[in-house]
Amino acid sequence: MTEIETLSKILAQSQSAVFFGGAGMSTESGIPDFRSAGGIFNQRLNTNLRPEEIVSHTFFMNCPADFFEFYRTRIVYLDAKPNAGHIALAKLERRGNLAAVVTQNIDGLHQAAGSKIVYELHGSVQRAFCINCGAPYDLHYICENKPIPYCKECGGLVRPDVVLYEENLDERILKASIEAISKADTLIVGGTSLVVYPAAGLVDYFNGEFLVIINKTETRADSEAELIIRANIGETLSKAVELIGK
Repeated sequence: MTEIETLSKILAQSQSAVFFGGAGMSTESGIPDFRSAGGIFNQRLNTNLRPEEIVSHTFFMNCPADFFEFYRTRIVYLDAKPNAGHIALAKLERRGNLAAVVTQNIDGLHQAAGSKIVYELHGSVQRAFCINCGAPYDLHYICENKPIPYCKECGGLVRPDVVLYEENLDERILKASIEAISKADTLIVGGTSLVVYPAAGLVDYFNGEFLVIINKTETRADSEAELIIRANIGETLSKAVELIGK
């Protein structure tokens, strides 16, 4: 039995699977990851600052114009579309095999593909809000109002609804993610090297039957996995879900 066939069999018998994904989930949609050789955090910048410093809370508050220039050009990908993996996960949810998606990504592509239960640990570029009055805005408002987007209601600074460096994760999202993973019969970890905490620690809450790793490089959870696939996530998930229907 091939790896794809094994994965398909596991998914077909799952009733509460959870997909836990990272940046590698969206590379097939044209969004670079963060820490690989060609990733966002290794790209050459015209500044002495590291990308991690630019997307920090301190930098956002002190240098909003520079923050938004970096954000619009390096973090936001307006033309990105869901790839075969996003679509496959949405199909699994509709079939009743997948209970939830827990993602470290902020691109909103899982929802665009049709997934309904998505826990965004680091927020979403699709949303924004005023830091003074809380008025909601969207990505287009941030992209269109340069250099700095201000609130139409109170004049306050509008910020992306994403977790910046130096900020804590949303406790409600974190709690819901832990609950979903702890109740899962299958956990699929895809596109993440499991090095960014506290998100990476969520894998430790899994007590189900099958831990599946789909990642091109080693992860700290490899030794505990029933199945490890070193291949593109989108292609792998798409083929496995397609086999379920045959």
